[in-house]
Amino acid sequence: MDMFYGDEDYSNYNVKQFVVTPTTIQTVRDFIETWHYSHNVNGLRVSNAFSLMADNNIIGGMIYGSLGMANVWKKYVSSEDKIVELRRLCCIDRTPRNTESYFIGKTLRWMKKNTNYETVISYADSFHGHCGTIYKASNFEYHGMTAKGRLIEYSGRTYHDKSIRTYHENKFGVKKLKPFAQNLKDALERGDAKYVDTPGKHIYIYRLKR
Repeated sequence: MDMFYGDEDYSNYNVKQFVVTPTTIQTVRDFIETWHYSHNVNGLRVSNAFSLMADNNIIGGMIYGSLGMANVWKKYVSSEDKIVELRRLCCIDRTPRNTESYFIGKTLRWMKKNTNYETVISYADSFHGHCGTIYKASNFEYHGMTAKGRLIEYSGRTYHDKSIRTYHENKFGVKKLKPFAQNLKDALERGDAKYVDTPGKHIYIYRLKR
């Protein structure tokens, strides 16, 4: 099975011909890093991943995971384990116009049936020209905008500024920066990477359970 097809044309398909499949981050990593505008999944704490399949080929990828911003959960749920963030969503270019909303809808129904999450949160990044049309089409609630922020720009990719504070523990319990975080920090110090100020993001909420 090929991981992704950039030249295939599925625009004349009915979306109901596409199959949504729970999968692993390892299966969709390359696809998402190719097709998502951020081109990276480094630092994401993944809880669920899905692939969108057509003719046994991956034509879409989605990742849900822990919230990127600390304490945001307190605004929406009673405990942190009741909310999950839709962290990455992308499809190949030549698909029907409602492919992404179909993909999201299928994953939301799966999450509602198979997890204990009560709420999904996601963000439309105005820095990249997104306003959340796909979330509106998927019956998410609009909850305003986040505060302004900043990203790290390096080698044609953008990273959340907290990416340089991502640690792991060795077998002796000593915390060290993860390799990609250390590389990013070194790039900033060399001047090969830079901080970029960004406007706020649009906030969208979907209630899995009411």
